[in-house]
Amino acid sequence: MLSTMMDAPLSISSIFWRIERLYADKPVVTQRAAGEPDRTTYGEVARRSRRLASALAQQGIGPGDRVATFGFNTQRHLECYFAIPCMGAVLHTLNVRLFEDQLEYIINHAEDQVIFADRSVLPVLERLAGKIPTVRLVVLMNEGAESTGVLPNVVDYEEFLATGDAGYEWPEVDERAAAAMCYTSGTTGNPKGVVYSHRSTVIHSLVAALPNNVGLGESDTVMYAVPMFHANAWGLPYAAALAGAAQIFSDRYLDPERILSLLDAEGVTITAGVPTIWLGVLNLLDKSGRRLPRLRTVLCGGSAAPPALIAGLRRHDIHLLHAWGMTETSPLASLTRLKASMEGLTEDQKLRYLAKQGVIVPTVECRIMDIGTGQELPWDGTAFGELQVRGPYITGTYYNDPTAAEKFMDGWLRTGDVATIDPDGYIQLVDRTKDLVKSGGEWISSVELEGTIMAHPKVLEAAVVGLPHPHWSERPVAAVVAKPEHAGDLTPEEIRAFLTDKVARWWLPDEILIVDELPKTSVGKFAKNRLREQLAAITEKWAALPA
Repeated sequence: MLSTMMDAPLSISSIFWRIERLYADKPVVTQRAAGEPDRTTYGEVARRSRRLASALAQQGIGPGDRVATFGFNTQRHLECYFAIPCMGAVLHTLNVRLFEDQLEYIINHAEDQVIFADRSVLPVLERLAGKIPTVRLVVLMNEGAESTGVLPNVVDYEEFLATGDAGYEWPEVDERAAAAMCYTSGTTGNPKGVVYSHRSTVIHSLVAALPNNVGLGESDTVMYAVPMFHANAWGLPYAAALAGAAQIFSDRYLDPERILSLLDAEGVTITAGVPTIWLGVLNLLDKSGRRLPRLRTVLCGGSAAPPALIAGLRRHDIHLLHAWGMTETSPLASLTRLKASMEGLTEDQKLRYLAKQGVIVPTVECRIMDIGTGQELPWDGTAFGELQVRGPYITGTYYNDPTAAEKFMDGWLRTGDVATIDPDGYIQLVDRTKDLVKSGGEWISSVELEGTIMAHPKVLEAAVVGLPHPHWSERPVAAVVAKPEHAGDLTPEEIRAFLTDKVARWWLPDEILIVDELPKTSVGKFAKNRLREQLAAITEKWAALPA
């Protein structure tokens, strides 16, 4: 027997309909370098998005054509988020912090035809002049320096917008058609393209907005410090629009003072970003005594949030919502909220759960597989293996990549993350497969060791890597950044003493270095490959030791 339900397509235009018809008066605010922020509404964003799509159509952009963005978090970037996929083209967000050779590869691999670029990053794009033959138009989105003329056909955003028609009608789009694409960071080999469909984007938005997940509502004001060029800002621009929540954009200004002031001035209720951002904000809150009375939730992902960060924000009545995901998972895959049965736990017990990556979200399934045998492991909180996931918004392959099959197993995505799952279903990442330290036949979790070090009251950041050792195979080395007020007042011996009764003796790092800063990736994670390069002298020293 067949269902008699309507077969209405799940498309991004259905999200757009809500901001245009139901929430037209909701604020959209963009921070500026100085002075008052730019203020508009969803209604104006909707009119401008239709005009933008019309202008693109007049340039010959049609279904399936890739249109890239190369910029930070702004209202104009949001207009691209709607105009490009709703007209049937594919929104391709380019990471502004990539090395030029990777950027060149990605633009050419995707065959981008148009790039919407912030003027602040235009020089990077201009250095690729003559190397990106498919690009026939560059549209400059904000104020700043003008084009030098090395790129052909460069126009101003507002001038380009003026050529479009605000009455442009969206074409009918197949829900399984490509809506957007984002490339992985490419730490080994070339970056890999992940293509999101209209259907997967709408399902992800619905899941993210659920009360037991991010919990987005019409009364919320959302500011994501997650770049819009990274996994569609964790899907929050679409999820917030679906819920009717106001959106605040930070542009490129992500220092703790600017973030704290923006959260306060705009009454933000939900925000999001990687741990390194919130470590700086927490330190400023502690030092200044300032408050954020309206902020209730910080969605944190990208890498494991140290328990000290979670506990620190709780002191300020801010709940850190620990999440896990990746470009391939759209990206929200798991999220930590305490179950109702856990309300009677002690604060320390609650913290242990909140520091995990949480329970898999609705519509997604997970399992852990033994790294050596490939057998599924029990959910006992002890056995650890590679975390694998599947679901309606998990990618099933990589774009135009002949090596894609190795990342999938029986219809499951092999994430490369090593995890345990406890009997309550809470996932805890042990490490990335490439970042686990194997010393004397035993595994050491760099993530757990980093979190323990960052619980030291003088420590701001810590990264741990395993370096080759002639006797133990690998040994851990820690690089540590002190809080600004403790610069010059933190020693390796102090950290070692702090760790002594908190981790197994063989987990203690052989070397602890106090450094001014840690190398980070384009999305704010610790760049451990670069850290290993910086620690080459230790590797050479150990190589001279007897086996």
